[in-house]
Amino acid sequence: MKPKQVITIPAHVAIILDGNGRWAKRRGMPRTFGHQRGVENIKTVTLAAQELGIKVLSVYAFSTENWNRPKAEVDYLMTLPKEFEEKFSSDFEKYNVKVMFSGRKTKMSEENREIMERMTRDTAMRTGIILNICFDYGSKEEITQSVQQIAALIEKSELTSSEITPELIESHLYTKDLPPVDLMIRPSGEQRLSNFLLWQLAYAELYFTPVFWPAFSKKDLEKALEAFTNRDRRYGAIKG
Repeated sequence: MKPKQVITIPAHVAIILDGNGRWAKRRGMPRTFGHQRGVENIKTVTLAAQELGIKVLSVYAFSTENWNRPKAEVDYLMTLPKEFEEKFSSDFEKYNVKVMFSGRKTKMSEENREIMERMTRDTAMRTGIILNICFDYGSKEEITQSVQQIAALIEKSELTSSEITPELIESHLYTKDLPPVDLMIRPSGEQRLSNFLLWQLAYAELYFTPVFWPAFSKKDLEKALEAFTNRDRRYGAIKG
């Protein structure tokens, strides 16, 4: 009998939450129904990821470009942080989940900023999986902001241009306290990065699946981990 393959568990997995609207449309439901089910699936997959031994899960929930969607849809999406907190805070406390948010806060309502700050503060000391919710997030915006912060230090003579290193740039990113992404998963069949964690994905393995995000299950996550296990990660080097 062939021995069962030992699965390599990545420390940091990132997922683009894609396909909510198409999943709902195929069921004759409005796009908002798909977004609601997509939010519920964040909890399901987070707990599955923790059970499998993943340390960090970053999810792309709302991009800086998503503001260009129809106003009714955007207005609905802006109600999701409150729904997320009300529905899942007790479960996340039970399972020791730490929550953080990556993204701009300047376009958020005061209520949503308070929700994000409260969830971050209330879960800060937890030692389970870190759920990094990328909300109003765009990688180009993130990197630009990092460069602006470094430029301000140079203007104040606190830094010289020769002291700029990749590590310094990383220290000004939203994800400065997280490890690099090992595996990026995109459900829905699309095969692009969509301005998601471009710096952090530098050496990540990419996995695409036709399954829409609301239907993405623990079994689908395990399939992605199996594919990850079979990848040869050389980081630009050649093994002798």
